[in-house]
Amino acid sequence: MLVPDSDFLHAGNAKTFRQISRDRLLYEMLRTSKSGDSRSSWKVLIMDKVTVKVMSCSCKMSDITEQGISLVEDLYRRRQPLPSMDAIYFIQPSKENIIMLLSDMSGREPLYRKAYVYFSSPVPKHLLTHIKNDCSVVPRIAALREMNLEYFGIDNQGFITDHEKALEELFSDDAENSRRFDAYLNEMATRIATVFASLKECPFVHYRAAKGLDGTTVTTFGDLVPTKLAAAVWNIITTYKTLIPNFPQKETCELLIVDRSVDQVAPIIHEWTYDAMCHDLLNLDGNRYVPEVPSKSGGTPEKKEVLLEDHDPVWLEIRHTHIAEAGERLHEKMANFVSKNKAAQMQQRNGSELSTRDLQKMVQALPQYNEQMEKLSVHVEIAGKLNKIIRDMGLRELGQLEQDLVFGDAGTKEVINFLRKNQEERNQNKLRLMMIYATVYPEKFEGDKALKLMQLARLSDSDMKAVKNMTLVGGCDSRSVSKGTFSLMFDSEKRKSMARTDRSGEEETWALFRFYPMIEELIEKLSKGELPKDEYHCMNNPTDPFNNGSRKINGGAQVASTRAGQATIAHSMRSRRTATWARSHFSDDGSSNDSVLNTAPGDSKKMGQRIFVFIIGGATRSELRVCHKLTAKLRREVILGATSLDDPSQYIEKLKLLSEKEVSISNLKI
Repeated sequence: MLVPDSDFLHAGNAKTFRQISRDRLLYEMLRTSKSGDSRSSWKVLIMDKVTVKVMSCSCKMSDITEQGISLVEDLYRRRQPLPSMDAIYFIQPSKENIIMLLSDMSGREPLYRKAYVYFSSPVPKHLLTHIKNDCSVVPRIAALREMNLEYFGIDNQGFITDHEKALEELFSDDAENSRRFDAYLNEMATRIATVFASLKECPFVHYRAAKGLDGTTVTTFGDLVPTKLAAAVWNIITTYKTLIPNFPQKETCELLIVDRSVDQVAPIIHEWTYDAMCHDLLNLDGNRYVPEVPSKSGGTPEKKEVLLEDHDPVWLEIRHTHIAEAGERLHEKMANFVSKNKAAQMQQRNGSELSTRDLQKMVQALPQYNEQMEKLSVHVEIAGKLNKIIRDMGLRELGQLEQDLVFGDAGTKEVINFLRKNQEERNQNKLRLMMIYATVYPEKFEGDKALKLMQLARLSDSDMKAVKNMTLVGGCDSRSVSKGTFSLMFDSEKRKSMARTDRSGEEETWALFRFYPMIEELIEKLSKGELPKDEYHCMNNPTDPFNNGSRKINGGAQVASTRAGQATIAHSMRSRRTATWARSHFSDDGSSNDSVLNTAPGDSKKMGQRIFVFIIGGATRSELRVCHKLTAKLRREVILGATSLDDPSQYIEKLKLLSEKEVSISNLKI
């Protein structure tokens, strides 16, 4: 009775990851449930709180109505009976959801005529049996299928599993004793696996391995999280091979699973691209920006909501560019528009006499003029506001120091001088600087040295807890930490030299654009098959020590057995990179070539196998930018997955929740 998802994808398809997700929802689910074009064939779409977010991340309401949906309902709200209409249920396979479904469709008077039921992930056998045992409901079910689509698209090349508390649940000081740990990890693995079910991809599952370095080191519980998640994902992928028709039996792509310890600088450093600065410096609600715009009637300025999303061609063009380059492009666009638009030229005549013909042309051109100018004006206003914030907060000096620290061009002296000179600097900026310093030079952020720096920075107890909790994510060397001592000493293998070296032949295009996230080097090494084998293992490899030593956890997913050892982080060496990649090509009409997949028909065949990177603990906008960059560079679609997409303030607040104990200067024992 239960039918897995069909072979919807075709060879040579040049659609982006997000487009494929959208097409599956609209055409594989909604359209196949459509019985005709008449009004009587229109249906109700019913979703739960998870699937409604899955749908909204990929489809607009107009897309849904075009597929014959006249009403969208919440599964858990009281609904009006519509016995003459069919219903499409897109729901998670949970016990509570199944009970609601059976309640809707059972008895003499069901809420709907027929039910087309689509589950977002695999259905446990006992729940399927529960449905089959209800004899009054079975005849009313027109379809019962596993869509295997339970991830949230955030970008053409990005998704999240929506686990905002991943750091707290998996890396906190009491995570090992948490009852939620296994369930949380299983749900995460299920959602990651549905990505590969949707794309009909079978991955090589690489992961950062936990490994003992010597007899005196002990693996922390957090060190094993990537290993456990990789095992759980691989177990589900293995079941797909037998359950999903036409699912690849051999590997077709690469998946790399890492945690936030591979790069603790990326989430907190000031990133100087337009996208990152909008989310870091402006008071955005998600992707919503609400500026005040002049009233058309000349009265009080009006507030207007603007969505900084893919549908805006201007946003697509400049979001990954340096803030200075974004300003230049906006200026060029305004000048270009004025030179080509006759209505704009006439408005620039400053009251000069216009002929009737001129007025007619002006009226004809005004609708287009208003629409285009409005889009440009919003971004001109945003860029201007960002530049003012940068000036007022003195971010250029701070940004230069941050990047000098990361590349080994600055140290303790420069940090102390900055803190003494900028006593009135915002606390969060000082906190971010201290976190970067502590990550780059943990051996200098101990005991009395740490105490003096914190006193100079005037960090609050809460802020100090964020710095201290970095050890829970990065793995602390227990040999270096005595009770009551403030220490950020990670194990010696993890914290190798943080000095960055120049790469020959590469130069900076813009100031403050030297920084790049560590996943850039990891992806390049993965593409070349050069990931260090002692640091990164592969579930598909029969010789992998974690591949065969797995144990079952809740729901049947597998988690590799733990063993004594210590995790290893990829080298944090960063070299200067060119920023010229940011200059993508866009047409004069504003159309976007945001994805390298938007190429000539024959070019898509030249694309290599996809690369997926999943970051436990949240990804950053700089890491998403890198995936777009490397897609063009490597000619392989690089897709970023993460438990969440975090801005610096969000990440810092999550770090503070990793331990219950407050850290205070007054009670530090040096």
